[in-house]
Amino acid sequence: MSDALREKALRLLARRDHSRAELVRKLREDGSAEDVAALLARLEEGGLLSDARFAKQFVSSRATRFGARRLAHDLRQRGISDSDATDAMASMELDETARARAVWARRFDCAPQDAKTWAKQARFLQSRGFSTDTIRKVLREQPEQEHE
Repeated sequence: MSDALREKALRLLARRDHSRAELVRKLREDGSAEDVAALLARLEEGGLLSDARFAKQFVSSRATRFGARRLAHDLRQRGISDSDATDAMASMELDETARARAVWARRFDCAPQDAKTWAKQARFLQSRGFSTDTIRKVLREQPEQEHE
């Protein structure tokens, strides 16, 4: 295992936490797969690399802007196991509806008055990863025929 590979890994971890999968992707061109795996194992043993810690930090930094579906998807994209993702998601302080209301309030200043604005606001919340039920609660559950 080369010192340059170790230095690059430490430099990356000094900037922010990374998942194991992210570091594998960033280090694979600088060393063999065996060297990268050995280095990451040593970093995990030393407590410098932790997928669980990364997941909790990731969720806490983005929970005020995104819904649970989006956060879970982003964690999967970064190679986080389902158990670590579930633990991190459980640590969210506000419930999904309260977070969706806060996101909605930062973007929009009034409740939707017609089907077009309802659809626009719903699409915005959906793009942020909030569930349909949550979106309906936030937008005060207008009758179905008005927003189809």
